[in-house]
Amino acid sequence: MAKIENKDIIEALKEKTILEIKELVDMMKEEFGVDPSAVAVAAPAGGAVEDAGSSTKTVVLKSAGGNKIAVIKLLKEITGLGLVEAKALADNGGNIKENVASDEANQIKAQLEEAGAEIELA
Repeated sequence: MAKIENKDIIEALKEKTILEIKELVDMMKEEFGVDPSAVAVAAPAGGAVEDAGSSTKTVVLKSAGGNKIAVIKLLKEITGLGLVEAKALADNGGNIKENVASDEANQIKAQLEEAGAEIELA
């Protein structure tokens, strides 16, 4: 079997939707017993990285709450996702935006919580 280059994998991922990539990540979790996102987060090390990490946040949707339609509309606006992808994110939860400034993360959190969503900053 020929070895697949990393650049080829990246090019293939560019052609996939967010939902297809989420399915791929879930398959990787099942196949290898490891959460790829946890490995990516744990990889950087050093004092400078820790300092930078404290000023950025990841906005995570835990639950869309009772007013899911309003949350989906906000998700589309905030992320630029299409309707299907925003609905999937609202249904399943997950990262909305990663490595955003703390101020922006707090603003996004406030908007979504006002619409009824349960949000966590990581």
